[in-house]
Amino acid sequence: MLENKIMRPYHKIPIIECGEALVNIPLELFAVETPHPYEKLGANYGEHSPYFLRERVVKNLIEAQSYLQLLCPGWYIQIFDAYRPVAVQQFMVDYSFAQALQERELIEDDLSTQEREDVWKAVYEIWAVPSLDMNAPPPHSTGAAVDITLVDENGEVVNMGSPIDEMSERSHPDYYVNRNNEYHHRRQLLNDIMLKAGFQRNPREWWHFSFGDQMWAWLCNQPTAIYGRLDHTIMNCSK
Repeated sequence: MLENKIMRPYHKIPIIECGEALVNIPLELFAVETPHPYEKLGANYGEHSPYFLRERVVKNLIEAQSYLQLLCPGWYIQIFDAYRPVAVQQFMVDYSFAQALQERELIEDDLSTQEREDVWKAVYEIWAVPSLDMNAPPPHSTGAAVDITLVDENGEVVNMGSPIDEMSERSHPDYYVNRNNEYHHRRQLLNDIMLKAGFQRNPREWWHFSFGDQMWAWLCNQPTAIYGRLDHTIMNCSK
């Protein structure tokens, strides 16, 4: 299967787990999409819910919100998704595969080998493999990654040129650089405040930011990541 062949460049980064706890995001400081988009589809997050991150990641996110308020008073970061167990990653990968089939008007049982591989390739352009390998965890399962957008002073979600999770080139952060200055400027604003707070942006997704995981370490030339896939010991520390 295609997922067995996928190796991201950042998977070469070793993880030295720091043991920092998973903690609640103080949602009163941010905007939140309600109901949660993946729970609405049937994803089960278990006892921690989607609105948890590592402690330092939460602090950095609050910093980013402060930077945004200085630049755009009344605007808020909207939390779309944060901590994501591997089981939810698998649920969303399967859901997206089915969605991609529907968009292409294909029937799974009738797929040729090449068609199946093409559909999975499109899915994995956006989604990390739901791997249980501790050396290659999905970013969201580390509690270090967060998917976000912006809400303006009127409480309206800012149009960023494409919705979160869209499986197309429009998801690439610089897609609008020579196409639409307004969309590009908004994506740059989001990136600027997050970068100032220590985050790094996924090169494929305008909405995905992380701090401390393998992708973050790879993007900012750090020798190791400090957050790996969460185990029960670390998770129980947050209670």
